[in-house]
Amino acid sequence: QVQLVESGGGLVQAGGPLRLSCAASGRTYRSDVMGWFRQAPGKEREFIAATRWSGGSPIYADSVKGRFTISSDNSKNTVYLQTYSLKPEDTAVYYCAVSYRLSGISRDYVYWGQGTQVTVSS
Repeated sequence: QVQLVESGGGLVQAGGPLRLSCAASGRTYRSDVMGWFRQAPGKEREFIAATRWSGGSPIYADSVKGRFTISSDNSKNTVYLQTYSLKPEDTAVYYCAVSYRLSGISRDYVYWGQGTQVTVSS
């Protein structure tokens, strides 16, 4: 079992930055993949970014490439999503999740956090 707790969400003005954190506990392995997804009201869950605890090149959705950066701190078992130049359309609940493969497909992810709300005002 893996437990995931997201934090760092909130209300931010358009153009601003925000850093989200996801703390993992329980059975975690260096080969695990940590991903970020988001879901806006009335929309399907959308992949944002993913990275391995062990390093290597992360993957990003085209919609956030160049604006969002995923990183991890293995010593803290925490993965981050640094966001820049936020837009009102980035408003959503943001989730972190664990997979055993580097993937942008939500069904490949086994464990999920409870989510953190990000609201971007125009």
